[in-house]
Amino acid sequence: MQTQAIRFSETGGPDVLQLETLDLPEPGAGMVLLRHTVIGVNFIDTYHRSGLYPLPLPSGLGVEGAGVIEAVGPEVTHVKPGDRVAYAGGALGGYAQYRLFPAERLVPVPNGVADEIAGGALLRGMTTEYLLRRTFKVEAGMTVLIHAAAGGVGQLACQWAKALGATVIGTVGTEAKAAIAYAHGCDRVINYATENFAQRVCELTDGRGVPVVYDGVGAATFDGSLDSLAPRGMLVSFGNASGAVAPFSPGILSQKGSLFFTRPTLAHYTATRAELLQSAAAFFDVVASGKVKVEIGQRYPLAQATQAHRDLEARRTSGSTILLP
Repeated sequence: MQTQAIRFSETGGPDVLQLETLDLPEPGAGMVLLRHTVIGVNFIDTYHRSGLYPLPLPSGLGVEGAGVIEAVGPEVTHVKPGDRVAYAGGALGGYAQYRLFPAERLVPVPNGVADEIAGGALLRGMTTEYLLRRTFKVEAGMTVLIHAAAGGVGQLACQWAKALGATVIGTVGTEAKAAIAYAHGCDRVINYATENFAQRVCELTDGRGVPVVYDGVGAATFDGSLDSLAPRGMLVSFGNASGAVAPFSPGILSQKGSLFFTRPTLAHYTATRAELLQSAAAFFDVVASGKVKVEIGQRYPLAQATQAHRDLEARRTSGSTILLP
């Protein structure tokens, strides 16, 4: 059979993305043929496209989606045609109408969870799960700092941290995004375009600082994030929206309070099928409970993936962004 898919043969800006028609073979051992209903767009997609995260070319793009299983290959026993499933991570190729995918990396989508949420927020949801529950365990009574609070991960992380009983300080780059952050769990919001956020965090915590900073922005916020931490606090650097953090001397961590620094990735927190299923289930559960609401901010046809990337990189998006095949 054939499928339309977004691919690129050279790295660069959004214009390198091309819509192509591909032939798909029958699913092999352990594989399924998945018909996408929703395709997630994530900032990591821009890293793959730009070459920040190098990969062999030509290549597909996209690491998240939801849909219906059309066919299964040999040795597939835990899913069947007609099942609603989703995935986040694995080989690139999500920007497509159909794709082949390993059955063991699919998660079931519960009744009551919409495809747009499963396909457009699972990566962010599982990222939020491991950040708040496993990289640094947020507990009631803590005050936490979450950068890009109006973004895809930010909206989920602020709500989830609030549900765990934390006081949430969020940062944003515009006043419009400040309103979004307040609507998604933030107790205080700092506009880092007009305020020194580290100084403001110090004021809000009576000089103590916070035990953890969740930083998906990268280069632009790194120094201020360190200065926002309490002694023995942890900087969790999980994204590079403003560019990669420059090399630094480990000595700065001792100078600023015996700080911890980590650069986690979802793949290492969902390495086994058990971890994958547990993380996805925790996200779906917190959504079903109403404690975390997923906002689908932007919807584009598959053929408009280029425009989706332009808007994402220009910070014109809010919440989750999806492609519709």
